[in-house]
Amino acid sequence: MQIQDLPYPDPGVPDARSGPRFLWWLGRNQLGGQVKSLAWGLLHFASVSALPFCVGIAIQAVVERSGTRLALAGALLALAGLGTALGDTFLHRAAVTNWITAAARVQQLLARKAAVLGSALTRRVAAGEVVAVSTGDVEKIGWFVEAVSRFTAAALTVVLVCVALLVYQPALGVVVAAGLPLLAMAVLPLLPRATRRADFQREKAGRATELASDTVAGLRVLRGIGGEELFLDRYRRASQEVRHAAVRSARMWSLISAIQVLLPGLLMVAVVWYGVRLAGQGRITVGELVTVYSSVMVLTYPLRHFEEIAMAYSFSRPSAKRAARVLSLERATDTEGSRTADIPSGDLYDPATGLLAPAGRLTAVVCGDPDAAGLLAERLGGHPAEQGTSVLLGGVPLDELPLDTAREAVLVQDKDPVLLSGSLRELLDVPASGHVGAREALAAAQCGDVLEALAQGSLDAADPMDTRITERGRSLSGGQRQRLALARSLITDPEVLVLDEPTSAVDSHTEARIAEGVRTLREGRTTVVFTSSPLLLDHADRVVLVHEGEVAAVGVHRELVHTEPRYRAVVTRETEEEAALSGVLEDDDVLKELEEIEETA
Repeated sequence: MQIQDLPYPDPGVPDARSGPRFLWWLGRNQLGGQVKSLAWGLLHFASVSALPFCVGIAIQAVVERSGTRLALAGALLALAGLGTALGDTFLHRAAVTNWITAAARVQQLLARKAAVLGSALTRRVAAGEVVAVSTGDVEKIGWFVEAVSRFTAAALTVVLVCVALLVYQPALGVVVAAGLPLLAMAVLPLLPRATRRADFQREKAGRATELASDTVAGLRVLRGIGGEELFLDRYRRASQEVRHAAVRSARMWSLISAIQVLLPGLLMVAVVWYGVRLAGQGRITVGELVTVYSSVMVLTYPLRHFEEIAMAYSFSRPSAKRAARVLSLERATDTEGSRTADIPSGDLYDPATGLLAPAGRLTAVVCGDPDAAGLLAERLGGHPAEQGTSVLLGGVPLDELPLDTAREAVLVQDKDPVLLSGSLRELLDVPASGHVGAREALAAAQCGDVLEALAQGSLDAADPMDTRITERGRSLSGGQRQRLALARSLITDPEVLVLDEPTSAVDSHTEARIAEGVRTLREGRTTVVFTSSPLLLDHADRVVLVHEGEVAAVGVHRELVHTEPRYRAVVTRETEEEAALSGVLEDDDVLKELEEIEETA
């Protein structure tokens, strides 16, 4: 896989049982890139390590005044230089490709998981953690995946050089062969502590990211209540905790780096001291001493990759663990798609609550608990929070439909819809049946004043449809965001449209016009509206009261207000004292009517 070929046609099914297993799975899925990087790495490191032997041959040729050997040394130096240049160039290219493609694979997996889970994702994992995984964590995971091949090439090079030195000059080669493993393993006792500090730093950074995203999302509300300074102080404290954790982690890694510099230096001192003694005794030549010394000095370069792989694993392991945690999440009911991809039509029925929404009708649902209403709306759309009996559409369980088909059949707009940044035209460019145009949907959602406001606020857009919507629609009021989101849902024109409190931030006059517009535009289509607004309820063909998880009453708004106390309490916000007084007055009226009947008799 090359960078230009991204995204992957299929990123695969990850092994998300643990962080290390996920890293291993990523490495196995990039064997081609890993082998290529390993090959170029071996060429690069071997060419670099061959330079001391070439220098040793050249020095010995000068000492012995041998022009032939000097020319041979020059040719070998040129060949080693060419190998170094080619190996370094293509190793870097292969390593960066492995890094980016691994990170892209993880991002594709995360995007696919987010699409499958839908709104259930942020209920099970904090939004800030998802952001941290899809940004910073994928970079660290990609770093480790690409560093594995370079480390392997460096380790093989060290082994080859040790063997070559043992053959070339056994007396000094034994010293080098015994010292290099000690250098490589010297930092192992420090790695667990460095890993723990890196984990702690990532934990603090994730918490700060969550706090920052929550603060930005609620900045308008915070300013309204004067709480922005309070949250900014919290973020400052969180960022300082991140800084302290990063400093503690950096101290440990600086100690490891210092050891990686000190110990090779001591080994070179030992080699020079012992080599000088051997040269003085005539047991080795000057060229051999220079070769061994230079080899030890050059080997410090591949040895640095031992530190890098340890650092990469320490930072990527917690990142891989978080990514695996997100990727291991499953839907409460797994839609395997045992049926064909045909969209069924008919009544929408929830066996768990007994809620029935007749086909082609506008059904309003009243719930006293807003959270229960949100969960029920998601159930109707095939996104249940927990396992249970599937919702039926035309007698067909939504769980038995392919996921794409189920979502095409039933569209759920939650109470806090998100508007993506871009132009209004792009915002309304969504998969649709083609029967409802943008102008019709905007008119039904009463977005005329929203278009005027957008046109006035944009100097470079002649058409309001070309005006820009900021991230999450933060430049708009709550009511304007709701109406644009409603227009977007109406354009899709699904078989079943489920709206959860679509007008909670809209004034009563606009709400009445929206109710009439939605009823007219959705004529002949199944629409379910979760609301407690009398204006919307009065336009519904059928009103259903859901109390404590079950259907408690069915009728029309004007009838239920007078006959169902629980319905009246939710719709009119009636208190218990007012309900009791109302019940007493009704009982008195009934007694008076009975007395009048008896007197007449």
